[in-house]
Parts: sequence; structure tokens; C-alpha cells
Amino acid sequence: MRTRLTDLAEQAGVSTATVSRVLNGKPGVAGETRQAVLAALDVLGYERPSALRARPAGLIGLVVPELSNPVFPAFAQAIESQLAARGYTPLLCTQSPGGTTEDEYVETLIDHAVDGIVFVSGKHADTRASTERYQRLRGRGLPIVLINGYAAGIDAPFVSPDDAASVELSVRHLVALGHRRIGMAIGPDRFVPAKRKIEAFAAQLVRHGLAATEHEAREHVALTLYTLEGGQAAAGELFDSGHTAVVCGSDLMALGAVRGAHARGLSVPDDVSVVGYDDSPLVAFTDPPLTTVRQPVADMAHAAVSALLTEIHGERAPRSELLFTPELVVRGSTGAARHPG
Repeated sequence: MRTRLTDLAEQAGVSTATVSRVLNGKPGVAGETRQAVLAALDVLGYERPSALRARPAGLIGLVVPELSNPVFPAFAQAIESQLAARGYTPLLCTQSPGGTTEDEYVETLIDHAVDGIVFVSGKHADTRASTERYQRLRGRGLPIVLINGYAAGIDAPFVSPDDAASVELSVRHLVALGHRRIGMAIGPDRFVPAKRKIEAFAAQLVRHGLAATEHEAREHVALTLYTLEGGQAAAGELFDSGHTAVVCGSDLMALGAVRGAHARGLSVPDDVSVVGYDDSPLVAFTDPPLTTVRQPVADMAHAAVSALLTEIHGERAPRSELLFTPELVVRGSTGAARHPG
């Protein structure tokens, strides 16, 4: 027990006395401290004592897209952590092409009598999709929160990163490095985040004197899929047309852009520069380490869960879209333009 308490205390960053109080269910321990000890138990592989297995406060549906893009598992983990700290159990629903649809998952979640649903980059982000499905849920009195993609008319809280700010950070960084031919590789423009990024990108090219009009600036945008292969194809087109830097809509696309550059015998960042988006796990350890814009996943997850629980407890959360400021993380995939200006 002494070794176990010591290991747990070190992992949780607390004293062995605090660990003992938590394990024995004694009062006087802050909620965050208690959660840190419980997390240490899980990380180190110890089974929680039966007295610490609290009865769930309720079930929450969590609907996310496919998990091949690392940002979505990151969202799922962050939201699960926030829910667990408040005693709720998430039911994770992940989608894949040809698999269970969002609407089918929702019906299953309703059958399980969930207390609310969090949608991450769902149909609400698709400007061509009907928002009636969400209105029906609200008509049933079911609280929902929507992450990444605003759709007017839905009676629910929205949580999003500031897409325009992310593009501004990327373009400003590349311009400071002397790049004058900057392109964008982005997913289908029917999705709200892509649409916002494209609009911001066009405005930034005009602002920095890299295009005469926003219409002209859009000629530097290559639409593709949010995949490694999509990024490689789109960036390849941009490199072939003389662009020396590419702003990508995701880290996966950015890694594809790096691969596309290497396939053309180009060095990153000596010949061309690449900027990703999300700051997914492990992109700091790629070759080269990826310069990217960090999506504030943890803060967004906290806000989404707080809004949902506010609704569940019978109060009304704000209906205005909560925008979170991203952060540029400069690493090794961007460098000075070979021929500035």
C-alpha cells in the first residue's frame, strides 16, 4: 500500500495523505484534486475501490465524425473527461462512410434515454443539410450543444474556434517569412468551417497585397477532402502552379502536403512551407515537425459540457456562438521564402 500510495501521489501531483483521504472517501478534498487521484488510478492500471464508483448522474450522447482524423478523438477524450468529472457517462457514436448515420445514432441515443447530446462537426456544419433534425430534438425538450459549425435558427448553444483568426495567423506568419505566392488546401466549401476559412483567406491575400480582389484570391484555393491524400493532391496542384507556401485545413492535409512536396523533389521548409490546423497529437514529432494552428479543444470541450449541463439543469445557456481564439504553433515546416518578394 505504501508503494501504491507513493505512485499515485506522484502521478496525481499530491501528497500520499491526500491520496489516502480520496481512497477512503473522506471529506475535505477539492473536486479537482479528487479527480486527479481518480485519473492516476486509471492511468496506473489500479481498479477503483467500490466506494469510489459513483452512480452516474446520467447519460450523454456524443456524436463525432470518423476517428481517423486525430482531432476528433481529442475532442471525444476532452468531452468525456469533462462529463466524467461531473458524474455523467458519455455514449460515444462515431461515423464512417457507408456506416451508421447521424440520424440513426440519434434515434438509438433517444432509445437509451440520454439527458442530452453533444454534436461535433455534425450535419449542422453542412450548409446543404436540413436543420430540422435538431429542431425536432429541441421540440422534444432534449438539450443539445453543437461544436464546429454555426447554423442560424437552431435553438441551441454553439461552440466554435475562430476560423478567421486561424487563417489570419497562418497568412501573417508566411508573409513575415517573405512568401508572396500562398495557397490554401481546404475541404469542401459547403461546410461552415471551410467556408469561413476560405473567406478569411481571400480577405487576407487582399489585405497583404497578394491579390487585387477577393475573387482573384480564391484562385489560390484548392478544394479537396480532409484526408492525407486530399492534402497531397491539392498541395501538389498549388506547388505546380508556383506557390511557395500552403495553408491547410487540417494537420492530416498538411502531412499530405509535405508528402506531395517530397514527391516533387521539394524540401520542406527550404523550398516550400506548410501550415496545418488542429495541432493534433504527434505532429510535433513528424519530419519536419509541423507548424500548425492549435484548435483550443480543451477549452471548447469545457464550454460545451458546461452549456449542456446548464440546459439539463433547467436553465438557459446563451444562444450566441462562443468563439475560441486559436494559437499559432511555429515548428519546422515553415521557413523563409527562397526568393522573397
